[in-house]
Amino acid sequence: MRQRRPIQVLVVDDEKPTRVLMERELPRGGCAVVAAKTGEEALEMLSRQDFDVVLLDLKMPGLGGMETLRRLRSSGMTGEIVVLTGHPEIESAIEAMKLGAYDYLTKPFKLSDVEAVLRRAAEKRQLQEENTALRRMVGQAEDASAILGEDPAMRSLLHMVERVAPSNAPVLISGETGTGKGLIARAIHRASPRADHPFLVINCSAFQDQLLESELFGHEKGAFTGAVSAKAGLFEVADAGTVFLDEVAEMSPAMQAKLLQVLDTGELRRVGGTRLRRIDTRIFAATNKDLQDEVRAGRFREDLFFRLNVVSLTVPSLRDRREDIPRLVEYFLSQFRLPGQQAKSLSPEALQYLVGYAWPGNVRELANTIERLVLLTPGTVISPEDLPPNIHPTAISAPREEEDAPLPLAEVERLSIIRALRYTRGKKAPAARLLGIDVKTLTHKIRIYNIRF
Repeated sequence: MRQRRPIQVLVVDDEKPTRVLMERELPRGGCAVVAAKTGEEALEMLSRQDFDVVLLDLKMPGLGGMETLRRLRSSGMTGEIVVLTGHPEIESAIEAMKLGAYDYLTKPFKLSDVEAVLRRAAEKRQLQEENTALRRMVGQAEDASAILGEDPAMRSLLHMVERVAPSNAPVLISGETGTGKGLIARAIHRASPRADHPFLVINCSAFQDQLLESELFGHEKGAFTGAVSAKAGLFEVADAGTVFLDEVAEMSPAMQAKLLQVLDTGELRRVGGTRLRRIDTRIFAATNKDLQDEVRAGRFREDLFFRLNVVSLTVPSLRDRREDIPRLVEYFLSQFRLPGQQAKSLSPEALQYLVGYAWPGNVRELANTIERLVLLTPGTVISPEDLPPNIHPTAISAPREEEDAPLPLAEVERLSIIRALRYTRGKKAPAARLLGIDVKTLTHKIRIYNIRF
């Protein structure tokens, strides 16, 4: 278990005895203390270093405590502020609370009261960071129990997962699209000492450079159009945890250079910022390309490849481990069963078709196929005729001459969308999965066809 780091405290007070007292006594209670004697000096220190709590005297010459507080809050500082005030200045303390101060202490004060307030303020900041991490993790959860396999290649891979989990080494995971590289990354994280800390995922192909840099490293207020407030990046939010860089081969050369610098130094600067921030984040990267080929072609930096490729894992394709398909089918049949729905099974003939299919989309394609079958097959036994035509081409019988003329494709699409929406009771996400499209495309087609539900 990682040892809790000291609370980083900045004491801002023009009275030297107070600064000396705090510097001498607070470290005994688990604080790392830095002192400033003026508001100007405090602002300068905060431009270079991050603090959990600022202990701020309201009555100071020059830049007063209240103005210092305003400037700290407008700068996007994320630490908590505790103000110090005299008894006649309680109204000022209340005003400071309205400006965003966490709490106030009156002089003279007991050191034990100071330590208690600092501890509560630091815990609040930590809770806010954890909540930020949880929000970033929403929608990223995957069920690692889907990593099933008796195939020798899969057994070897899972053995490697157990061996590399306890270390802090970067891991490069290779494999075709849909093989479950993300599941392997999550399994390593869950088995590691970092399991209680965030596991955050970013698809590097989904962002242009500026947005990707902001997502990874964060940005300061006003760094670019739309940056209305400061924002911590994934490396900061996942402190003591893991960041998973999916499709890392899609990074531009400029972003590769910036990532390499962070990995080499363990420090980063937010976009538009000047302050160096230390990070403690483990890196996993995944790609469906051969990175060595990308290096030889000049599309991927060799030094970054060596930095990421400390441990290399390869996830086999589903067609190379066909003996695992029956177990995966059983798992997905159970996973996608609707509440109150009778359990469904595959006939032996239907299962043979699934085992014999090439699965170009690998486990992801198998999961999507089983979900559609569970939702759309009327009976409890899924037969070959229920399978999609790409898996069982003869499942759709030849049309009879007396049948009605075929519908236009647009009408077929419209009716399919209506049927899916009725089946899911108007819920777009499951309807989109049934249709094999994303929610954005489904919404667009609903508007085009003027479908009401």
